[in-house]
Amino acid sequence: MRTPPRFAALMVGVLTVTLAACGADDAAGTVRLRMVESLTSPDRTKLLRSLIADFERQNPGVKVELVSPPLESADQKITQMLQTKKGVDVLEVRDHTAKSFSNNGWLAELPTQGWPGWGELTELAQKKAVEVGGKPYLIPYGFYEKVLFYRSDRLREAGVAQPPATWQELYDTAKRLTDKGERRYGYSFRGGKGGFDYAVLIVSAFNGDKVDTEKSFFLKDGRTIWSTPEAAQAMDLFVKLFKEASPADSVSWSFPEMVQGFTSGVTGMLVQDPEVIKTVQESGVPKEGWSTAPIPKGPGGYALQPVGYAGWGVTSFSTHRNEATKLVQFLSENAQSVRFAKGNSLIPIAKAAEQDPEFSQGAWKAYLDAQRDEKQVITIRPVDYPGWSEWQQAADKDIQSLLTGGRTAADVLAAWDAFWTDQATKKTS
Repeated sequence: MRTPPRFAALMVGVLTVTLAACGADDAAGTVRLRMVESLTSPDRTKLLRSLIADFERQNPGVKVELVSPPLESADQKITQMLQTKKGVDVLEVRDHTAKSFSNNGWLAELPTQGWPGWGELTELAQKKAVEVGGKPYLIPYGFYEKVLFYRSDRLREAGVAQPPATWQELYDTAKRLTDKGERRYGYSFRGGKGGFDYAVLIVSAFNGDKVDTEKSFFLKDGRTIWSTPEAAQAMDLFVKLFKEASPADSVSWSFPEMVQGFTSGVTGMLVQDPEVIKTVQESGVPKEGWSTAPIPKGPGGYALQPVGYAGWGVTSFSTHRNEATKLVQFLSENAQSVRFAKGNSLIPIAKAAEQDPEFSQGAWKAYLDAQRDEKQVITIRPVDYPGWSEWQQAADKDIQSLLTGGRTAADVLAAWDAFWTDQATKKTS
């Protein structure tokens, strides 16, 4: 049921008054900070509170209140709180909220010179910290990057010696693993919400080094990635992977169903983010029964994907900006950031993590292998184009129609090409 606007406004007012009431410093001179998280979950919040308690012990004059809105409405709540310009000192900033938060003047620029922790961050962490506006409006706490998860037990049964390194090999291997009569399939397909992202992965890989990595839906010559013969080949393979090597009901699968299919043994391969590592480890799948590899490459030997991220920022209107910055820096330093990454299955931001056995061996090794491979390329999503949000919703519907036979691959590619060609015109006009 939709919340009535007047009731919603009243609740925001109550929240604001409550925050303001408990945000004042006490007579003893204790500084009180308010921190708001976005990707809330019980285990994550518990870990974050523990890290905050460590900060408070090292800074006895500072107390931190952690606000943890429900996950489904957290970004909306944070935006409402920012609009009041009260009661928030430190906040979680995500890759898709960073631009709007900074454009509205809600984020303070964080100092990097003179902070030893800056030099301890990986090159990727430093790059993403300044991705919006060229200024460090946040310090990332970790990254989401896709790899190939594969059931090594299933591959051994099928006589497959190595995990697939290309999309064609992925399809070929998935076909070998598929026995529809036994309800055993090669691949966990994502046909539900977010399914367009996998079409982007395979089309990008097939276009290879022609892609403009800074504007990843476009080629270096200005055309869209959807306009090429390689895109047509990629989409044909994409559809075959679904129809010939994936469960029929995966037409509506999103994250939970994909992972469940993999851990249950219904499917043998899965392309997903690192948070799946913890889920598989806790699922009962034997340690020797699964592993990971970098995402498949296209015919030219390239794999391209964006990196999801989030981090901690400080509000521009905080009355305790120095202490708030100190908290962000504390959470971003080696020991704390590695602990947070381990607890949340994130690619860590600390250079030192490369020497940590948990990240340098086993399932995490694929991420290090990808980072060391110059043909595993990081791209930037076109989130700053006016039609980005509109396209995501339309693209998911197009994928559904494509998989159910309502549209052809050529129809979908033509529509996406037209849309993004128009977007390029609007962006430059």
